[in-house]
Amino acid sequence: MKVIKKTALWIFRIGMGLALAAVIILGYFAVKGVILYNDAMEENPMEATVELIRQREDFVLVTELPEYYINAVKAVEDRKFDTHCGINLLSIGRALWHDIRTLSFEQGGSTITQQLAKNLFFTQEKRPERKFAEIYAAFALEKQYSKNEIFELYVNTIYFGSGYYGIAAAAEGYYGKAPSELTEYECAMLAGLPNAPSAYSPDVSPELAEQRTQQVFKAIEEWETEKVIAT
Repeated sequence: MKVIKKTALWIFRIGMGLALAAVIILGYFAVKGVILYNDAMEENPMEATVELIRQREDFVLVTELPEYYINAVKAVEDRKFDTHCGINLLSIGRALWHDIRTLSFEQGGSTITQQLAKNLFFTQEKRPERKFAEIYAAFALEKQYSKNEIFELYVNTIYFGSGYYGIAAAAEGYYGKAPSELTEYECAMLAGLPNAPSAYSPDVSPELAEQRTQQVFKAIEEWETEKVIAT
């Protein structure tokens, strides 16, 4: 009995030690993230950066986008976009568990808002402090702008492959039309590209582009089913 108690106590102490170490490490990177965030905001103030994007001649309003495209993007990128506060804790937890198991920093569980924050203010380098800075920026974006405004900024700045930045350039470049004229298939194709634009671009690999498009259709169906079940 004593051996069992000692073993349990030993396991408990190790667990508490690991937990304390994790808190210290996370706290360290959280502080570094604050510094990185403040530096980014000083170099590129949020309101000024957003205004520059909105002044582009090819800036597309959310009201000019097909509803199917909007739903496709949310289904494949961020199904909780309309309800979260900038981050999705469940997605972050899954990504963190994956990264711990694989000893990598492959996944980040990023929402659309986080992706926008990363693209506007930070580099693509995968560092823990950048992830924290990205979260702080996502909170700031959600506080300052509406969901429609955030979605507009996102689709007007993401890369679609083949040199096309923003939904207007992608729609014109791939299909020779305005975003409002896109078919459902074209909407699904473009919604799937930003995940890996260099690989999924139909100019690079029509086969992979088609596979990705079918994945988007499946994601839309799953999302619609989830919404039905939720109601």
